Amino acid sequence: MGRGDDGGRGRQLMGNTSEDGALIDFVYDEARLIDEKRFDEWYDLYADDCRYWMPLMRGQPPDAGHTSLFDEDKLLLKIRIERLRNPKSYSQAFPSWCQHILQMPRIERRDAHSGMTVLRTPFLYLEYQQDRQETYAGVAWHHLRQTNDRTFIVVKKIELLNCDAALPSLQLFP
Repeated sequence: MGRGDDGGRGRQLMGNTSEDGALIDFVYDEARLIDEKRFDEWYDLYADDCRYWMPLMRGQPPDAGHTSLFDEDKLLLKIRIERLRNPKSYSQAFPSWCQHILQMPRIERRDAHSGMTVLRTPFLYLEYQQDRQETYAGVAWHHLRQTNDRTFIVVKKIELLNCDAALPSLQLFP
């Protein structure tokens, strides 16, 4: 795709209805769970067939034939959480902390047949570890699947503003 998840087509933005409030709150709550290191609750938000993806280039196609900063399924997310909790994890000898600052998420598109809704959320993400703080800006795309009683993240795509820069190792989850 071109620019962002809308392919850069410049289509008209959708207005939010009162029914969208729960989805917008879901995105805010997801960020808060990460900030508070409530990783088990955060992990449970993801569908079994999820993808947590941070492309290396602007406009990068979604197929697996390209290198990405992250490209993780649910198993890899679980392994990363376990690594963060492991007392022998060298990278966490000094714990990492983070803070998400989100603009209001916007509904970009929805498919009533599949129950899928895509939200776009510009953000600032700060990560701190041992007297060093990194700041990142970008856009998060949440592809959410609604079932009768739950909402799941099917895809979370993080488009960093400086995705093509030499970046330090991100420890947590933008």
